[in-house]
Amino acid sequence: MMATTRKKRTKRPAARDEERVETLHPAGKNGVRITRPRYDSMRRALLKVIPRRAAGVAFRELAALVGPHLDVEAFRGASVTWYVVTVKQDLEARGLIEVVPGARPQRLRRARR
Repeated sequence: MMATTRKKRTKRPAARDEERVETLHPAGKNGVRITRPRYDSMRRALLKVIPRRAAGVAFRELAALVGPHLDVEAFRGASVTWYVVTVKQDLEARGLIEVVPGARPQRLRRARR
C-alpha cells in the first residue's frame, strides 16, 4: 500500500481576530456579522456596478460584475455570491440601493435621495 502525501493548505489569518460588521436585513430580520475587509470591498464593488438610471442592473449579473472590483485576498476561498446577497440586502436596508418596482427578474438601482 502506497502512502499519499497531501499539500498543506495555507490559511488566512483567523477571522475571529478581524473586526466585523453587523449587516442589516431589509425585512427587519437578523443580519449576519461579516469581516470588515470583505464588507468594505463588497460594498464598494456593488455601489460601483449598480447604476443610478431607472432600468438598473439585473440581480443575477451582480456576481460577475463585482468580481473585477473585489480585493482578491479578502475573498480567497469565500463564496462571492453569498456576500453579494448579504451586502446587497444590507445596502437595501440602509436605503442606498432599491429594487426596481415591477421588474422581473429582479433589478437593482441606486436609491434616489
